[in-house]
Amino acid sequence: MENECIFCRIVAGEVPSDVVYQDKDCLAFRDIAPQAPTHLLIIPKGHIASLAELSEGQQELAGRLIIIAKNLAEKEGLAAKGYRLVVNCGYEGGQVVPHLHLHLIGGRKLGAKLG
Repeated sequence: MENECIFCRIVAGEVPSDVVYQDKDCLAFRDIAPQAPTHLLIIPKGHIASLAELSEGQQELAGRLIIIAKNLAEKEGLAAKGYRLVVNCGYEGGQVVPHLHLHLIGGRKLGAKLG
């Protein structure tokens, strides 16, 4: 755990969150500043600073995060109409929290413009 990382502190139970999914390796919770009616964050429980730090040995974990997002989209009622799955990487990529996380966003028509 990185002591300064807010997501590591959420995993440790030090910071409250609205958890919607949890297993031994991953956690999903509602974003505190949602960009749409549904905005979930899906993270690995172990600290990985960004997508750029994923190793070849973590392919299964990366795939697991995506499958969790798909399953949550179904559970949240987003699958039929569509949703967005976003991974920001690094400062210029818009990553605010230095802990790998996927944004699952939906519940309204999302614009096509990405930046």
